[in-house]
Amino acid sequence: MVETVEQIYTKCLAQGAYFIESNGEAAVIDPLRETEPYIQRAKDRGVKIKYIFETHFHADFVSGHVSLAERTGAEIIFGPGAQTTYKIRNAQDGEVFRIGDLSITAIHTPGHTLESTCYLLKDKDGIQKGLFSGDTLFIGDVGRPDLAQKSGVLTKEDLAGMLYDSLRNKILPLSDEVIVYPAHGAGSACGKNMSSETTDTLGNQKKTNYALDPKLTKDAFISELLNGLSAPPGYFKYNVAINKSGYKDLSEVMEKGYRALSIEEFSALSEREDVLVLDVRDKLAFAQKHIKNALSVGITGSFAPWVGEMIQDINQHILIVAPKGREEETVKRLSRVGYDNSMGYLDATIEEWEVAGKPVDSVETVDAKSMKKIYTEHTSIIDFRKPSEYESGHVEGVKNLPLSDIHDRLNELDNKETYYIHCRSGYRSTIAASIMKRKGFKVVNIVDKVEHIIEELVTE
Repeated sequence: MVETVEQIYTKCLAQGAYFIESNGEAAVIDPLRETEPYIQRAKDRGVKIKYIFETHFHADFVSGHVSLAERTGAEIIFGPGAQTTYKIRNAQDGEVFRIGDLSITAIHTPGHTLESTCYLLKDKDGIQKGLFSGDTLFIGDVGRPDLAQKSGVLTKEDLAGMLYDSLRNKILPLSDEVIVYPAHGAGSACGKNMSSETTDTLGNQKKTNYALDPKLTKDAFISELLNGLSAPPGYFKYNVAINKSGYKDLSEVMEKGYRALSIEEFSALSEREDVLVLDVRDKLAFAQKHIKNALSVGITGSFAPWVGEMIQDINQHILIVAPKGREEETVKRLSRVGYDNSMGYLDATIEEWEVAGKPVDSVETVDAKSMKKIYTEHTSIIDFRKPSEYESGHVEGVKNLPLSDIHDRLNELDNKETYYIHCRSGYRSTIAASIMKRKGFKVVNIVDKVEHIIEELVTE
């Protein structure tokens, strides 16, 4: 008898999907859009995928439940009250599902969203083994309570109160030996201060996670949970809608988006007003030379979430400039967050593009060693880190403009100035530089890691 629980973790989204197997049957929890990894596992192990469990309607990525169900015949399970345009089964609170010799019990835990449901795994002897906690409980944190609020009906305070009750009444009574398998880890925008650890025992979380402190009152919990909560990324609402209504199969997206385009084909398409050129090469390659007016979001980094933050139209037509060999990956990772309108990629180098007489641009860069001189001689400096990073250490007088706010706050800047910009490592400031260049600003990007320089400047 084979019994396994496998976490399939995607760092770009800080997301954990799960493949559970027992005695010829399997279940998948919170799958990503590309279904092949789950289907291949089932094939390799000679098991049938019986259920696809969704802990809630995901906001930060497009789940693979619809396509996976179509390809395997597995039943899609959501918690109570979930409504979709495709066929699902609404689990009742306490309902038990069998996977081979294992059982999975649905535990309705509203708070992050109304339909949020955890799934408790028990072995053949009924011993509690694992809790697939979705966004209800993270390692070191809990899910944000503002994604399902409804104006005039349900506030984030209401949802935070529900989450408090769910944790107290449904999670705390479970065995300390239960392993918590959350949907996300550090880096996800679905919580504030998640741990980089991706699993833990519930017993340890009861000791270390502030949200599970038995002495914490509901009012104190609500206050702590909402304190410092930034606005959710703009693309979240679109992903929720896609996950409720269904989507095109990934194969259709890839057929349209994974196409090699000649310089002339790419150039003709790029001149359309409804088309955006997305350059996913690294920060230094982009700075040295790029297609004029291209948006930079590096593929090596938190690519999908930043695409979701920076490209405000989920239906945006996108042309891709990518490192050779990473074009297919780029189209696939765009689709993970619902950007399904890739039109193809440039099948040439930027140097070949320039030789063909096509417009290019560059970004002036300096390294962190130049920061002391810059901070002494210039006042037009922008720190694109998050407020929490900025508050942990910054030079007095330096403007903080979190990258997530750039579209709303560029009007605060003077396009006659030359701005020296930085983040922590140069990834976010390169994105900012590309946006500012598109808007006509003059920028110099500090592309190194800068914390140690900031510390020196602060203490001097």
